[in-house]
Amino acid sequence: MGNSLQEQLLKAGLVKEQTLKQARSTKRKQVKQTGGQPTAENQAARAAAERARAEKVERDRELNRQRQEEAARRAAENEIRQLIHSHRIVRDKGDLAYNFTDGSTLKRIYVNKDQHAKLAAGQLAIVRQDTFYELVPAEIAERLQTRDAALVLVFNRAKDETSADDPYAEYQVPDDLMW
Repeated sequence: MGNSLQEQLLKAGLVKEQTLKQARSTKRKQVKQTGGQPTAENQAARAAAERARAEKVERDRELNRQRQEEAARRAAENEIRQLIHSHRIVRDKGDLAYNFTDGSTLKRIYVNKDQHAKLAAGQLAIVRQDTFYELVPAEIAERLQTRDAALVLVFNRAKDETSADDPYAEYQVPDDLMW
């Protein structure tokens, strides 16, 4: 490490000592002529290096921001997944088919009579968790809607408001209607 490049080249026999002395004296003369000031070439190189460093800092800052956003998104997804998993209602031994839509496809889950009545009354909701469908209480469905409304597929809220121009407002739909 103590040897400079010039000394290493001299020991390897690639340059002569006279050439090294001449290069050193030329460099000293240049520095003396410019009064110790950096030359225009050096200033341009320093400016380019400074720009490159600033660009790298900006790229690193942007990359860190993207990583933080991705981590926050993953944390929110895990929180939603945990919320659904911890509050889901077991629907084993269901004998009634409950039909609903997921996007443009018609889906069916089997629930018992009590769960079917609660779904119709708006006390339960159907949510999508990955590729599965779960029943959750209405409070959890409301919390999920604030975070990601696309996950809540069926949530029958009580509709007290009737539109003034609705021609069927006076006709009530039965809660036990099967389709």
